[in-house]
Amino acid sequence: MAEHTSSSITIEAAPAEVMEVIADFARYPDWTGEVKEAEVLETDPRGRAEQVRLVMDAGAIKDDQTLAYTWAGENEVSWTLVKSQMLRSLDGSYLLTPAGKGTEVTYRLTVDVKIPMLGMIKRKAEKVIIDRALAGLKKRVESGPAPL
Repeated sequence: MAEHTSSSITIEAAPAEVMEVIADFARYPDWTGEVKEAEVLETDPRGRAEQVRLVMDAGAIKDDQTLAYTWAGENEVSWTLVKSQMLRSLDGSYLLTPAGKGTEVTYRLTVDVKIPMLGMIKRKAEKVIIDRALAGLKKRVESGPAPL
């Protein structure tokens, strides 16, 4: 089994509010540093994204990727890579757990790039991606509803 990297953060909002931001792919460019474009390609009968195309720019790594999303209840979403120019695989998930008056968000990520990279460097890159995403998510959720 591939190694993964995970981290958690507590956000001062209900799980439903946090998941609403996570599921709003169109607004990812507003609060994530690396996502420059996001387009929902397919949705499930409930209107949740099943396939999403993301244009990423993380400095040295630029990519156009498609991810498949799986929704497990109201508090968990996971994704896996469908296609990418730079990545061999990408598996991740958000798990939301009520925590007092807020929500603990755990983000797990496993990335395998097509270019050779030491495992230690890959884990460090995953950690940076996770920490940036969690900080951006926290800031976005706690700032209140997105403007229309």
